[in-house]
Amino acid sequence: MEQEQLLKEGKLLPLMEEFYSLQGEGTHTGKPAWFIRIGGCDVGCRWCDVKESWIADYHPLTPTDDIVAHAADCPAHAVVVTGGEPLNFNLDYLCSKLKDKQIKTYLETSGSEPLSGEWDWICLSPKTNAPPLKEIFELADELKVIIHNENDFAWAEANARLVRPSCRLLLQPEWSQYKTVIPKIVNYILQNPGWAVSLQSHKFMRIP
Repeated sequence: MEQEQLLKEGKLLPLMEEFYSLQGEGTHTGKPAWFIRIGGCDVGCRWCDVKESWIADYHPLTPTDDIVAHAADCPAHAVVVTGGEPLNFNLDYLCSKLKDKQIKTYLETSGSEPLSGEWDWICLSPKTNAPPLKEIFELADELKVIIHNENDFAWAEANARLVRPSCRLLLQPEWSQYKTVIPKIVNYILQNPGWAVSLQSHKFMRIP
């Protein structure tokens, strides 16, 4: 029961992995950060490249204070929280402790669960099989839509109509379809210059 309460309070989190690397995609590509990957996801994208993150029980419940201590040792003073779907868990305690140490917080989410935590930057990556909650759109700093096929452009535009004007709009090729979809993305952005391209540069660099 005590463990369940600590999980509910966000003082324990199912940690899949944590590591220091460069942000590989999105607005902050190329910047160093400490990455915290939380296990557990019920979105289930068929092209997900970290399917091993989906089942939270596969990953050890780790004291959040330990996670924060590791992040604090990172010289970048920036943390990217990703998953899985990190908002499956209460992130208020994690962010509070990171903020106490003047660490900037960046969230990667599908937006399918209620927001918790205090964030310097929210990257919303909406998925058709579990659409974002309405309230996340007005909080997103970056809308990153994965393009797997041509139907995804319409999905991207539908989501773009819901975010605030200052939100950055990004189209990112799904990695397994990169050669097929990147010419279409380039052409689409040339015709629709409100969008920019996001590449998974960490895969080209062969870094985590």
